[in-house]
Amino acid sequence: MYENLIPRFLRYVKTETRSDATSKTVPSTQSQVEFAQTLKEELADLGMSQVSYNEKNGFVTATLPSNCDKEVPTIGFIAHMDTADFNAVNVNPQFHENYNGEEIILSATENIRLAPNDFPNLKNYIGQTLITTDGTTLLGADDKAGIAEIMTAMEILLKDKTIKHGTIKVAFGPDEEIGIGADLFDVTNFGADFAYTMDGGPVGELEYESFNAAQAEIKIQGKNVHPGTAKNTMVNALKLALKIDAALPQDEVPEKTDGREGFFHLVSMSGEVEEAQMTYIIRDHDHDKFIARKNQLQDIANKINEESGSERVNVTLFDQYYNMKDIIEKDLSIVDLAEKAMINLGIKPIIEPIRGGTDGSKLSFMGLPTPNIFAGGENFHGRYEFVAVESMRKATDVIVEIAKLNVER
Repeated sequence: MYENLIPRFLRYVKTETRSDATSKTVPSTQSQVEFAQTLKEELADLGMSQVSYNEKNGFVTATLPSNCDKEVPTIGFIAHMDTADFNAVNVNPQFHENYNGEEIILSATENIRLAPNDFPNLKNYIGQTLITTDGTTLLGADDKAGIAEIMTAMEILLKDKTIKHGTIKVAFGPDEEIGIGADLFDVTNFGADFAYTMDGGPVGELEYESFNAAQAEIKIQGKNVHPGTAKNTMVNALKLALKIDAALPQDEVPEKTDGREGFFHLVSMSGEVEEAQMTYIIRDHDHDKFIARKNQLQDIANKINEESGSERVNVTLFDQYYNMKDIIEKDLSIVDLAEKAMINLGIKPIIEPIRGGTDGSKLSFMGLPTPNIFAGGENFHGRYEFVAVESMRKATDVIVEIAKLNVER
C-alpha cells in the first residue's frame, strides 16, 4: 500500500525548489514551475481527473471523482512545493533504520551531529526508520512529505474501489515559505467545501489556530557630519534604530515566548550614520493585541520624530495573514472530522495553536476553511531536519480515513 510513498518523497526532495522573496514572478522560481509540471504528469498517470497547471498562480490541481452513491461535501488536500531559504542543492537523504536513540553523525568530515541533547524530540523515534540530511542541506520534508502523502493517498483510493469516498480535490502550490503562495489561489474553481493542508510537524498535530501576522519596514534618516564637529548637529540613524528596539518589550521576542504569546521579531537591521533600515515581523494570536502591537511600534516612531523635530523615522506596516481560527471556529465539524480520523487510527490528536502560519491562514479567509494536519517532519528549515517513515505512513492513513469518514457521517 505504501510502496511508492518513500520513493516519491526521495524523488521530490532531490529536486531543488526554493522560493525567492526578491522575485517578481509567479511562482517565484523557475524550479517550482518545472517541479509542478512533473507533479502534473504524475497525477495524470495515477488516473486523477481534471489535472491542470494554472500559470497565473502556479498551482497544480486535480480531482478524484466520488465513488459513493450519496452527496457528501467535497474535501481538498493541499501541500506546498517550495522549501525554505537554506541550501537545497544536491539533497542526499540518509536512512537510519531501527533508530537507537543515540547521536546521529550527519557529516563526519564537517562534524555535524544530530544529537538528543540538542533535539530531545529524537527520543520519540526510537525503533523507527529516520530519514535525515547529510548535514550540508535541508531535507525538504516541509512540505514534500505532504505532497508525497497526498499523492500516495490518492493512489490508494484509486486502486482500492472498496473504499467509498466523495469528490476529493488536491492542490500543490508555490511560495508558501515566503508567505505569498495562497494569494492568487482560485478558491471558486478549486471547488472544495473545506480543505486540509498537510504541512504540520510531528504525528498528531491538528491545528486550526494561527498567528495574526504583520511586517514592518522602517526607514531611518540620519544626518552625517564630520565627528569632530558633530556636536548638536549629527543625527546617527543607527543610534535611532537601537533606540527603537530598546523601546519595545524586551521579553516579547521569539526566543522568550511560546504558546499563545505574541512577539516583535527584529529580522534585519542595516545602515550607516546617514541612513538605516529595520525589518520587524509582528505576531499575536489575539486580534486586539495584534492591533495594539502595530500601534505600539508606530507610537515609538512618532515619539522619536516628535523629539527630533522632524520625520526621521518612517514605518510601513502591512498585514501578512490572520488567525484562521476566526473562520474555522464557526464550524468546527471539519476539525472534529480530522480528530476522529486520527483517533480511529490510534493517533493521539495534538490540537494546539501554530506559532506561525500556513496557506490555510489565508485560504480560510478566502472562503475555504483549511485546518492544518501533520506531515511528520521535524526540525524544519535546516540541516537537522528529519522525518520518520512511520510518520509519513500515518499521515497518508489519516488522509484516507478522513475520506472514508466523510461518507459515513
